[in-house]
Formats: sequence, structure tokens, C-alpha cells
Amino acid sequence: MDSDSDPFDYGLLEGGDDSSSEASLDEAEEEDDNSSSEASVDNQEEDWLADLQRIRENNSITSRIHGRGEHNFLHNMTDEEWEELGRDMSNNTHLEDVHLDDGALNDHKISFLFRGLTKSNSIEDINFCSNALSVQGVRSMVPFLQNAANFSSMYLVYNNLLSEGFNELFRALRNNPIEILNCSYCGICSIQIDIASFPRNLTYLMLNGNKISTDGCRVLAKLLQEEDSTLAHLQLRKNKIGDEGVAILVDALQNNKSLKELRLSGNDGISNQGQILLLKLLNDISSIKATLLSNHTLECLSLEILDEDEEIKTHIYMATEINSEHESNPDATGRKKVICTQMCSVKRTELAALQEIDHSVYSEIDPLHLPEVLSLVDQHHGLGELYVALKSSIAGVISIVNLKKCMLQEKEYHAAKAAKHAAIAAEHRAKAEEIDAKLTAIDQAAEANQDGGYSQSNKRRRT
Repeated sequence: MDSDSDPFDYGLLEGGDDSSSEASLDEAEEEDDNSSSEASVDNQEEDWLADLQRIRENNSITSRIHGRGEHNFLHNMTDEEWEELGRDMSNNTHLEDVHLDDGALNDHKISFLFRGLTKSNSIEDINFCSNALSVQGVRSMVPFLQNAANFSSMYLVYNNLLSEGFNELFRALRNNPIEILNCSYCGICSIQIDIASFPRNLTYLMLNGNKISTDGCRVLAKLLQEEDSTLAHLQLRKNKIGDEGVAILVDALQNNKSLKELRLSGNDGISNQGQILLLKLLNDISSIKATLLSNHTLECLSLEILDEDEEIKTHIYMATEINSEHESNPDATGRKKVICTQMCSVKRTELAALQEIDHSVYSEIDPLHLPEVLSLVDQHHGLGELYVALKSSIAGVISIVNLKKCMLQEKEYHAAKAAKHAAIAAEHRAKAEEIDAKLTAIDQAAEANQDGGYSQSNKRRRT
């Protein structure tokens, strides 16, 4: 190799002409990586210890503590040190986020941590994902969960809570202000929740990757049917939900005004029938009234839809988009769905086939309202759709003409009757007046005779 050549030259190394130089470079890079890694670990441990010290001192600089299972210094902490950390966190007024995930904890360590951490007025967020926590770990957290005044979110993804742990966790959160709870991939099969103890502010509930089936849907349906439900986001992806579970959720969502997101993708038991139930929930075209009374709240509905079912997905997406566009005005949402689907022959034909509707929408419209409806069709869909609408409603248009003619004839009949009766009434009034006059004359004659007899009697007495 030329003496002037750079031993780290990219072209030279690529050519592989000098194997000794390449080996030397690999060794140098490996040494750099090792030294960098060691320095990084040392820095992480220093940062961790510095955070612990600031938490103990209630220093406002530290509002977040983060540790992962890959950090050996966490595994070297004694039970007493975990308990001491818990006490320091409990007394701290600035700590907001606690992230100890990926094997940083287990049931044993968490029992000592929460032996010290029994309350907090500052902690808002806890992330204990991937720690293999079971119901025992949940039980260790109960005192804290019952005394966390500003608690907002909890992430327990990839743990071993199982149904027992989840149900116990939910009971512990009864009076907690929590808004977000993620217990995805925790082996949950059944849900046994006292509806009255449902957290009053819970907005997000994520239960993806569990084994929830029809029975679980029944309990969740009760939550959704509560008049004051706050639940706006429900994620149930990759569970064991089938068409029966979907039917239960659909029934609960008929009058629900809070849920905006429902994720059901990855539930292989949901067939076309279940998907159509969800479509009908969002846009029922069996009648105009049914469309107006459809669910106008859901803005996101995810399903595992195969390519041949793309039509269902398209109509679901359209309905949720309309809901999102008019989220604060359900009347406007219903009107938009009627105009976009009931008044559009192509879309209505597709929806009618999916929902097995076999009658024309114009058969249910009062003929007197047809001009207004036809005007809407022309305004929103153009002349082509107007022609289709006219063709579909021609019987109604004709009936309007016939109805008007009948009504005019009926008006003339009643006017003639009224005139005839008016003439008869006038004749009878004249007869009555004539009789009244005769009666008055009789009364006057009787009074005159009486007055004359009284006068002659007085003359005889004087004589």
C-alpha cells in the first residue's frame, strides 16, 4: 500500500486489498463502541443517582424519573433502597412522571417501592410496562392509587395482570381522577367491574391484545350505557370478540353520546354480518328517521376488513367523517347523512344492498315535501341525480297534482254548502224575526186592554 494512502480511506477498505488494515479498523471501532457504551452506562447511573438525590431534596428540577430493566444499577438496588425511594417520591411535590419499564420492576421490588409510596399530590403519570407484574403487584399499589390526588394516566402494557389483577386494579381506581388506562397485552379474559365504581373521569381505556370475548363486551356495554359516561376512546384490538360481542356493543352505542373512538381490528371472529351491524349503527338507511337517529358521535371505527369488504370500510369511513365534521351538532350530522346517502342513488343502492333494504326512499316522503327534497337533490348532487330522483318520485309528483285538484274540488263543495246553508239560515232568521214581531204586537195589545179596563172601574167608584 502506498505510504501516502490513508489507512481509513473508504475506497481502500471497500477493495479489501489490505486485510490487516481492515482488521485494525474493526478492532478500533469495537474498542470505541465498548468505551462509548461504558461511558453511556456510567452517565446513566450518574443521572439516576442525581435524580434520586433531587427527589429526596424535593428539588423542582426533577419532575420525571426514568429507569429501564437494561440498567444494571436498578437491579443492584436493595429492598430498603426501593422503599426509601418510595418515601422520597411520596414526600416530593414536583415529581410528575414515573417511568420504570422493561424489567426495571417485578412484584417483589414493587412491593417495597409502594411500601414507601403510599400517596402523592404531584404524580400524574405512571409507566410500568413490560415488568411481568401480576395481581400481587397490583395489590401493592392499592394504597397509592387510593391517595393520588392528581393522577392522570397509567400504562401497564405487557404485564401478567390477568383478569383478577385487572379487576382489582379497577376497584382500586374507583375514586381516582385517572383519565387514561392502558392494560393491553395483560392476559385479561373476563371483566368484572362494579359499574357504580367506574372512575368518573376515565376517558381512554385500552385493552388491546387480551382475550376479551362476548361476556367482556356485556360489561363494557353497561359502562357505555351509563347516562354520565365519560369514556371517549375504547380500544379492543386483537381480542376474542365476534359478531355477538359486536351486536352487544352496537346496542349500547345507539344512544351513547361520549364514545368517539372504537378499535376492533384483529378480532377474527367479526364477520361481514358484524361489520354491517357497525355500519348500520353509524348510518341506518332503513328510513330517513332511522338515519337521523343513527349514532352521530363515533369519529373513528377501525376494523380488520378484507379486500372484498372494502365497500363496507368506505361507507363506515364516510359516516365517521361526517360525524367528525359536525361533532357538536347532531342535527346537522343527521341531515348531512340523509343528503349524502339517502338522496344519492349510487350510495343508497350500495347501502341498501348491504343493509338489505328493498324500498325506495321516496316512498316514505310526504308528497307535499317532494319539491323541497328535489331541490336539495339538485343543489347537492346535480342534474343527473335530479333526473333519477324525479323518475323515482314521479308517482308522488303525480299524486301532488291529483291531490291539489281533489282539494280544490273539495273546497268548492264546502263553499257551495256554506252558501246554501247561509241562505237557509237567512230564511230562518227572517221567519224568526217575523214571529218575534207578532209576539210583540200581541203583548202590546194585551197591555192596552188591561189599561182600558182599569180606567172604567175608577169612573164607577167616583159616581
